Amino acid sequence: MSQEPREMPENDEEWRELLTDEEYRVLREKGTEPRFSSELIDYDGDGTFTCAGCGTELFDSGTKFGSDTGWPSFYDAKEGAVEFERDTSHGMVRTEVLCGNCGGHLGHVFDDGPDPTGKRFCINGAALDVEEN
Repeated sequence: MSQEPREMPENDEEWRELLTDEEYRVLREKGTEPRFSSELIDYDGDGTFTCAGCGTELFDSGTKFGSDTGWPSFYDAKEGAVEFERDTSHGMVRTEVLCGNCGGHLGHVFDDGPDPTGKRFCINGAALDVEEN
């Protein structure tokens, strides 16, 4: 069952009303949650991970894997669900992953993941909700 994305807030005040403080910090201010703080790291159910901001479907549970990095990790995103930007913060070059619908910061993607893609989408659990099948 597919969830339709929510109506998008029109301004910062509406985003603050919609999201928890931690969701807002991660999604709207490009924050990072503490390592191993998300309960989604151990989630192994059958479902779809959605954007906590707008409800867009981002990752299938079948693409989730244990990376031991401290954040939920996936080897692939749903087609067209995410966008990428170059991130040069913190003195390094990384590829930021953003929700393709609302532009919320999700995390980063790296080239050290498993087959079949070789990608590791390292995603903040605060940026995600799970819709169980």
